[in-house]
Amino acid sequence: MEKGEGFSAMEGTVFTPSLEGMQHIKSPQGEMLTKPFLDVCKLILPVIDKFGAAMALVKTDIGGNISRLEKKYESNPTKYNYLYNMVKEEVECKTAKGSSSCTNGLLWLTRAMDFLVELFRNLLTHPDWTMVEACTDSYGKTLKKYHGWLASSSFTVALKLAPDRKKFMDVIAGSGDVNADMEKFCSTFPPYLQENHKFLAGFGLDDLKA
Repeated sequence: MEKGEGFSAMEGTVFTPSLEGMQHIKSPQGEMLTKPFLDVCKLILPVIDKFGAAMALVKTDIGGNISRLEKKYESNPTKYNYLYNMVKEEVECKTAKGSSSCTNGLLWLTRAMDFLVELFRNLLTHPDWTMVEACTDSYGKTLKKYHGWLASSSFTVALKLAPDRKKFMDVIAGSGDVNADMEKFCSTFPPYLQENHKFLAGFGLDDLKA
C-alpha cells in the first residue's frame, strides 16, 4: 500500500470521489476554499449512509452544517470564496459564538469529520474490533467531550446499532482497494481538519461545547 500510488477515477471505492476532491481544497496560494471543502465533506456522506441507523444523527448533523455554510457561500460566492472569511466576518460582528453561526457550523462539521477519520483509522488498525467497538472508541476520542449528557447518551445508544463489520466493508469496497483508499483518506484529510481547528483556536473558538 504505497502512499504515492496514483489511482484512476475508473476503479473506485466509496472514498474515491472525496479523495479526488481533496486535491482542490486549497487555492494555489494555499488558502482553504469554501466550496471544494464542503464538497469533500458531502462526498463522504455515502459512506455514512452505509452505517444505517447508527449514523443517522451524525449524518443529520453533517448535512445541516454543510447546508448552513453553503447557503452563506451562495449568498456571495466571491466574498466567501475562502472558507475562513465567514468566520472572520462573524468574529468582527461578535456573532461567531452563536449556535446558528457559520463558525459553529464549521467547528461541528470539522469535529464530525475528525470522528469519521478516527473511525476509519480504528478499522485499519484494529482488524479484530467489532464495528460497535470501533465507533465507540472514535466517539470517545473526538465528539464526546463536546457533547452534553443528553447528546452523549443518544449517540452512545445509536452507535450500538452499527452494522456488521464484514458486511460494511464489503458494501463500501466497490471495485477498488478499500483499505488503501481508507488509508489515503486518513492521511490526506486530517491536515485540512487540523488547519480548521488551528484557525478557530486562534480566535478562542475551537472548544465551544454543544
